[in-house]
Amino acid sequence: MLIQIILFLFLGVLAGTITGLIPGIHINLIGSFIVAASVSLFFSINPIYLIVFITAMAIAHTFLDFIPSIFLGCPDTDTELSVLPGHELLKQGLGYEAIILTAYGSLAAIFLLILIAFPSIILISKTYSTIIKLIPYILILISIFLIYQEQNKISALVVFFLSGILGLCVLNLNFKEPLLPMLTGLFGSSMLLMSIKQKPKIPKQKILKTIKKKNLLRPLAGALIASPFCSFLPGLGSGQAAIVGNTITEKFPFITKNLEPKTNQKRFLILLGATNTLVMGFSFISLYIISRTRTGAAVAIENLLGNISFKPNLLILILTIILFSGIISFFLTKYLAEFFSKKINKINYSILSLITLIVLVIIIFIFSGFYGFLIFAISTATGIYGISLKVRRTNLMGCLLIPTIFFYLF
Repeated sequence: MLIQIILFLFLGVLAGTITGLIPGIHINLIGSFIVAASVSLFFSINPIYLIVFITAMAIAHTFLDFIPSIFLGCPDTDTELSVLPGHELLKQGLGYEAIILTAYGSLAAIFLLILIAFPSIILISKTYSTIIKLIPYILILISIFLIYQEQNKISALVVFFLSGILGLCVLNLNFKEPLLPMLTGLFGSSMLLMSIKQKPKIPKQKILKTIKKKNLLRPLAGALIASPFCSFLPGLGSGQAAIVGNTITEKFPFITKNLEPKTNQKRFLILLGATNTLVMGFSFISLYIISRTRTGAAVAIENLLGNISFKPNLLILILTIILFSGIISFFLTKYLAEFFSKKINKINYSILSLITLIVLVIIIFIFSGFYGFLIFAISTATGIYGISLKVRRTNLMGCLLIPTIFFYLF
């Protein structure tokens, strides 16, 4: 049994590498396929092995998905905030460092998750019954908070409500994979089209063998504060968790006293990496404690095994897989970051962006059909409008926040 677990762990890391590197191929799609195939193609495979595969894939994805986000400007909903600081460093020849910083954040988050997993179970189990009644109001407060952080609050509010209206329309339409064209358009193709228009020139990238990691504590504190709540609050992603955690550690310096007073671009990338991985990890813990599925990977596990509450051995297995897949993914990320850093300035960036855009369109046609393509086009236009107003792209997450708030209020 141990050999099979190790085999499926490595297969999961490989799958997570593919979903992380190819924009538009998300772990949710692979998870849905595995669940559907478990009654036909995979009926003879022990569900535990499929759980190992899904967990390893999900964790690997949180490490690798920063590579296309920083090098291509084509993020998913969990890495959209890395585009700005990541691209700034890329233009300075520090794209490799940008990716490695997110990888260090993710790796530190893995060990942090292992340490706090069981205390978190006690805390969440005692507070969730109260929090569940306040979900729409908490989401409203967080939405207001995120908009308040913007310099141009009116523009942020406009983008938030436009994307919210889009989300309400899309989620009430009856076609397959509605989130794929909407989120790809808002966060992926819009940025790619802007890159093609601007025709950026990428300088030769520096491969730094030693990265300063002395500022890990502050971003990790921010990730730790916000991630548990965002892991089971619907409609919130790791991008919003990162902003909340970053702001709290800046506004309340006693949390991280004796550290540098302001989080710069590099610390923010560490924060994003840590938050991305912590939110994924906490989604498995939330499934164990309160049977709530916060991510596609957690949904797949629930569909395969049903209620996993009161199965501590299964939780220990999942945490073990998280630990080993995280360590493997860290070194894999370092290798691939160095590989792409050496190649990125040798290719035509605009052509690469165009090829990526074409791949996204093909994927959307395959999974969502013609109506999905229409949603994709509208979402892309909305995303470009948000970029033109120069507000944080996290305001586009109104596409999920507003429908979620409406669902719980009405």
